[in-house]
Amino acid sequence: MGAGHGHGHLTGSPSSHAGGRHRRRLAISFVLVAAFFVVELVAGLWSGSLALISDAGHMAADVVALGAALIATKIATRPDHTGRRTYGSYRAEVFASGLAVLLMLGVSAYVVIAAVGRIGADVSIEVGPVLVVGVLGLLVNLIALLLLRAGARESLNVKGAYYEVLADTAGSVGVLVAGGLVLLTDMVVWDTLVALAIGVFVAVRAVVLGRQVLAVLGQHVPADLDVERLTAELVALPGVADVHDLHVWTLTSGMHVATAHLVLDEDPATDSHGVLVAAQRVLRQGHGIEHATLQVEERPTTDCHEVTW
Repeated sequence: MGAGHGHGHLTGSPSSHAGGRHRRRLAISFVLVAAFFVVELVAGLWSGSLALISDAGHMAADVVALGAALIATKIATRPDHTGRRTYGSYRAEVFASGLAVLLMLGVSAYVVIAAVGRIGADVSIEVGPVLVVGVLGLLVNLIALLLLRAGARESLNVKGAYYEVLADTAGSVGVLVAGGLVLLTDMVVWDTLVALAIGVFVAVRAVVLGRQVLAVLGQHVPADLDVERLTAELVALPGVADVHDLHVWTLTSGMHVATAHLVLDEDPATDSHGVLVAAQRVLRQGHGIEHATLQVEERPTTDCHEVTW
């Protein structure tokens, strides 16, 4: 039987949650992007520029993604009063990131289909509004990127919003390039080709973020954590003879979780509580795992060996 258990702690305050710490910057970015989306959509429809319309479509995805990110950070930091969510609601931000991925893929598909359908068609665009709106869009996106940059390093949710804005920044550059080329060559095909490039770029960014979201939902080992090294460090602790049933996964951005069984050596002087404290220190200080559930055993139990996962 187990000689003892040790537990880390999860907290629900905004200051302890990576996404919650950057909620104000998310809110400012949301207002900026939402306001500019209206301007860009109207200008795109008026000018007839597919590059501008495609960028407005991606801007709409930004608005939804930023809004979902704001809601998710609020939900993730809300205390659970039902007793049914023992891990809280931290996964809300991961689902919001997944929504951002779906939106990006949808916008990309629309833009690519529209661009292919326009090839060879006789269309005309108003270049002046395209260039003006392109410059304004670039400024708005650069401001949003600066606001979200720090949070993107800590939160998958904020990273999803950051990638959205980053892709839209590239879109704004593309709009300017398209407008400039059409102005210089009087060939509308440049507008179509740039719109196609924007669509492909957005799809690539969506796939990158989507892989990270699936890794979290699939409870994969965090990318920056070496399980073999962690196991070796736990086995090397004084009083530990073996480690088994070690599981490490990510609950949400910046929150890694672990469970493990520590088998004590046969020395009767071994202090099980001291082993727990030392193991928690290794997990916390060496690998950034604040919450760990550890079971200490005097010898491996039969139940442990019967479990196959």
